[in-house]
Amino acid sequence: MITLKNIKKVFHTKDGVVNAVDGVNLTINKGEIFGVIGYSGAGKSTLIRMLNMLEKPTDGSVDINGESLTGFNNKELRIARQNIGMIFQHFNLLWSRTVRENISFPLEISGINKKERIRRVDELIDLVGLSGRGDSYPSQLSGGQKQRVGIARALANNPDVLLCDEATSALDPKTTDSILSLLVDINKKLGLTIVLITHEMHVIRKICNRVAVMEEGRVVEEGPVLEVFKTPKRTITQDFVKQVTEPEETEETIQHLIQKEGHSQIVKLTFVGGTAERPLISDLIRKFEVDVNILQGKISQTRDGAYGTLFIQIDGQPETVKEAIHHIQQQEVEVEVITNVGISNTVS
Repeated sequence: MITLKNIKKVFHTKDGVVNAVDGVNLTINKGEIFGVIGYSGAGKSTLIRMLNMLEKPTDGSVDINGESLTGFNNKELRIARQNIGMIFQHFNLLWSRTVRENISFPLEISGINKKERIRRVDELIDLVGLSGRGDSYPSQLSGGQKQRVGIARALANNPDVLLCDEATSALDPKTTDSILSLLVDINKKLGLTIVLITHEMHVIRKICNRVAVMEEGRVVEEGPVLEVFKTPKRTITQDFVKQVTEPEETEETIQHLIQKEGHSQIVKLTFVGGTAERPLISDLIRKFEVDVNILQGKISQTRDGAYGTLFIQIDGQPETVKEAIHHIQQQEVEVEVITNVGISNTVS
């Protein structure tokens, strides 16, 4: 559906050359929700703007539906962009136009007749949950409602691709979840391919099928969301995963307990899929002469299954504790013995 081949974008500034995107290769499948995550300055915004040629690559090619956009002239690009909708962090609505007029705007540009415009706008207002607000102005809407207008406008020309540029960053958590749910619903109903960029792992976890992690203009890790959660390889990916799997006070709690004496081990357990639903702790206590203290834990639901982490303290005789840890491993649960904050040993 979308193929990026060795995409590069170089900016020449007064401070020197900036390699904003540096040799990115990606394939995004038809009908999937693909996320790109990275911190500020990673190059993700530049990357997504090259998907519809708002930024033209310095080198490389962008292919959508088998057509190379990098080879198009201006007229061909205008036609191609009708098939690529885009929503923005700060909505980019026309403040002097009503909801209905904002949604109708791209249809006017495309030369659609008035009767068809009215029918399509009514359809989209209903789709994004804005019934009864068609005659309101953007200043009369909440942030979430403004973004719904932006989504409806992006869908006006029945695109195959929807690009989301930090589409929920300006919204509160509850509104963010409602917008993400709307995007999932649109993806299912319309079979739309959605590409979104974000710096929030919660967004990736909630709706994406696959994710690419960007750092300094490059994709440093890529894969199905559940697999990336399970085995994040790069430090930056591990930090993003911790955003949604480990409470902020985890390290402080563990450091305090590590400093105490006694025959105990602090262990991090990682559960994926069905293993997250097993009564592991009660089973451990029944089978071994150990005491188990639950320190921190969280289960996160991705689109392809559950992912959970649990920090526990196991007290008992050293050999018994070792046997208990070995038993946990037999349950297809990944086990890490924590020896210091930020240092862990995977038990094998």
